[in-house]
Amino acid sequence: MSKASDLAYARIRQGITAGEWSPGTPLREEELAALCGVSRTPVREALRRLEAEYLVRRTEGARSFVADWSADDVAEMFALRAILEGHAAARAATRITPEAIGKLQALNAEVHASCGTDDTDRFLAANRGFHAIVLEAAASPRLAQMLGALVEQPVVRRTAQRYGRGEFVRSHAEHAALIEAFLARDAQWAQSTMTGHIRRAFHAFVAVSGSED
Repeated sequence: MSKASDLAYARIRQGITAGEWSPGTPLREEELAALCGVSRTPVREALRRLEAEYLVRRTEGARSFVADWSADDVAEMFALRAILEGHAAARAATRITPEAIGKLQALNAEVHASCGTDDTDRFLAANRGFHAIVLEAAASPRLAQMLGALVEQPVVRRTAQRYGRGEFVRSHAEHAALIEAFLARDAQWAQSTMTGHIRRAFHAFVAVSGSED
């Protein structure tokens, strides 16, 4: 892939995952090329990569749109996250360093701070950083690659944007329990805690989606 393609891919992916474009939004090559400062060919390559990550869907007429997901798609996405992130937590429990645990504690303090302000962006940044450190501590490039297309889906932001204070508090408590499992070097405890954490996030998403109908 060319540098221009990588640049276009990064910019378009960031726009999708950050909610800049809502599901179903047309992605026109000429507009994206102007936005990214590249020609249409790198944009076309970037859109193909994003289609493979299920962030973009392409019609039979070769028109591209920001992907939307059916209820079954979302359920499968969270099920896979629960399996993979649970496994990551189990691996991390026996490999994580004291320094990494310290970073987790600092990030969870940020999550706690967001509870009092309902600051969704602050929560998302701290939550993303927390899960990234767990994945890094798992020390599995294969696992990181498999999770890459799941952990930054727009549904995560969509759910968090509708969280009340209670959901922020529960996330903080679940992160704290995970840190306890890491301190105990207990892989089974870490795995079950992370799995439950992701499953609760799924039910929060379902509740939010239902309230919008």
